[in-house]
Amino acid sequence: MAALRYVYAVCRPFRSALQAQLTGVAGQPPRQLAHHGLIAVYSTVPEATFTEKALRDRLEDLTRAHHGVVDALTAVTTPLPLRLATVFRDDSALRTMMESRETYFRDTLDRLEGRVEWGVRVVRVEPGEDAWHEAVEFAAKLHAALSSFAEDSLLHDPAGRRVLDAAYLVPRGDCEEFVEAVDRAKAEAPGARVELTGPWAAYSFTGEEG
Repeated sequence: MAALRYVYAVCRPFRSALQAQLTGVAGQPPRQLAHHGLIAVYSTVPEATFTEKALRDRLEDLTRAHHGVVDALTAVTTPLPLRLATVFRDDSALRTMMESRETYFRDTLDRLEGRVEWGVRVVRVEPGEDAWHEAVEFAAKLHAALSSFAEDSLLHDPAGRRVLDAAYLVPRGDCEEFVEAVDRAKAEAPGARVELTGPWAAYSFTGEEG
């Protein structure tokens, strides 16, 4: 059966070992392919795993495995995560991709080095027009405060009861203060709930769409 290279992320060489029992897509362990001082972290997976039907049937498992490997990398280095279901026919095709995008990978890794992504949402929980205006005003002030800790931020279009849905690129050394600011906001939010997720690899700040 033909095997493909499923790529999770590109990073620079790292010394710390990943967990010994870590597995990724199709239950396969992550491997490393070096090219010009960069590392592609990938698993060798059966080609049958990536038929249209197989992807549709196993998308949740694939997503969980993909993010699991990227999370493990985030604990030991600064990865540049690639899109879900990025696959190549063989090592040669993977090297060709790394060669063609080498400048992008190096520049982006320089920008992301030592930084992680946090997600913050403010969700309105009390009904009424006044409550909505209070929540919006609170969310704007919170975003301004959190942006002071972040080197970059991205505002997603709020949906439903959300009045803030944002991602923040935060230096690791500022993460404790960032989290403390969010914790204070949780106690102060008027008729709203503040939700924090992370730290993640900088998915929102790779400079790519999707």
